[in-house]
Amino acid sequence: MGSTIVDALGIKIMEVTEEKVVATMPVHDATRQPYGILHGGASVVLAESVASIGTWNLIDQDTQVAVGLEINANHIRSKREGVVTAVASPFHRGRTTMVWDIQIKDEEEKLICVSRCTVAVISKE
Repeated sequence: MGSTIVDALGIKIMEVTEEKVVATMPVHDATRQPYGILHGGASVVLAESVASIGTWNLIDQDTQVAVGLEINANHIRSKREGVVTAVASPFHRGRTTMVWDIQIKDEEEKLICVSRCTVAVISKE
């Protein structure tokens, strides 16, 4: 992927299938907000990343691209250190949009964030 926000935040893609995408992200200086806890924006980046990668995996990569269209997130629990894991599953696999459910949990399987992301499928220019 090169030098992207995924790299900057330390996100690692662990699994990509037609049914789910799994990625991890460390809770460290780059992902914390000023009060020392996981930044909600970092969780949103993780959520949109797994949804976009999941969509990309399901489209014709030679002629189409996947781009985020809408995302929401509910931050359930804070986290100060360690690693969080996102698991994305598709709700809807359409021709022009896909909708993903994303759950972000900590090492103890405690829910940190829930998100829903709509990804648009567009033609390459």
